[in-house]
Amino acid sequence: MRNPKVTFIFVTNQLHTQPFMSQEIFNAISDPTRREIIDLLAGQSMSINDVAKRFDISRPAISKHIKILNACGLVVIRKKGRQRYCRADTRKLQYIIEWAQRYRKFWNDRLDTLEVLLAEEDTKSK
Repeated sequence: MRNPKVTFIFVTNQLHTQPFMSQEIFNAISDPTRREIIDLLAGQSMSINDVAKRFDISRPAISKHIKILNACGLVVIRKKGRQRYCRADTRKLQYIIEWAQRYRKFWNDRLDTLEVLLAEEDTKSK
């Protein structure tokens, strides 16, 4: 017979080590400016000031976007002296892509079936 405490500890540890998709990630990537920031930081580390120079919005607004991206783990901030440098951590995005791929296959299959049915209807009506 299994020890319920051991089972609970195992399941709890597995939940904490598995990546998850939180609503915050979807909220973060729903904004076009934040998506641009992720794209910009995906290949390089930049100071917040350098990021702000690339946009036509205020530095405080960029800081707020970066704070949101940092809170959900899509951007990592590192302090070096008085500067704060950011870089994108796209690992969580990979989980979203994998999750969405399952639905892409589902809808592609559905649309292929619909296309066949419409083609059959078209030949029947001629």
